[in-house]
Amino acid sequence: MTKTVLITGGSKGIGKRTAIAFAKKNFNIIINYRSNKQEAELFVATLKHQYDIQVSAIKADISLPDECTELVEKSIQLFGKVDVLVHNAGPYVKDRKKFDDYLPSEWNYMINGNLNSVFYLSRLLVPYMREKQWGRIITTGFDRVETAPGWIYRSAFAAAKSGLASFTKTLALEEASNGITANMVCPGDIVGDWKENSIETAQKERDNSNPVGRPGTGEDLARVITFLASEESDFITGAVIPVTGGKDVLGKVFHQSSK
Repeated sequence: MTKTVLITGGSKGIGKRTAIAFAKKNFNIIINYRSNKQEAELFVATLKHQYDIQVSAIKADISLPDECTELVEKSIQLFGKVDVLVHNAGPYVKDRKKFDDYLPSEWNYMINGNLNSVFYLSRLLVPYMREKQWGRIITTGFDRVETAPGWIYRSAFAAAKSGLASFTKTLALEEASNGITANMVCPGDIVGDWKENSIETAQKERDNSNPVGRPGTGEDLARVITFLASEESDFITGAVIPVTGGKDVLGKVFHQSSK
């Protein structure tokens, strides 16, 4: 039976590349987006045209519990189930800010979007996964997140993702007997157009700052995520998997910020 995946923030960036990878594996796909309806619907139309699958776009701000409820309700109405949750979305403040420069509203938005949203969606979706005795929850972190490292000028994001790493591991322990796995993938220094680009393209480029010698891409993340969503990954749960090419991402950020 064809499985269904819900990808938050799935209309652009790494989420978009992940959706393409799932389409190639014949998953039905729910693309969650927050604001750009035209972009999301165009992407859905492209996937429908290229692959023989069911695809829908659903608008929701996952930092808000009521909108998470509406997202899940619409997903169940359309597909009857959600087998895989890929939590790709998460607000990120590009401006370099010390912790005391955050407004409480900004801090709460970062925590809600990156941590609380996974709780909101998981508590709604896990009951359906338990019924089937099968499910996959895949979250995203950052380099060495499982060690709760400091990240200069990224206090809110780092705090949220460090908490998410612990929550992902807890989900793995609590739901293992229900056939549900929970894992986290941690992208490396994947920036700009590389988020939607292919490994084949990256292999033609040189990046001397990365030990593997090439840029990282959204497809690098997508192929790990789709494996974690497969039957063959059933013995992998509670894992935090770096997809960095061996690059010291936080070290790079610190040195740049210190200049």
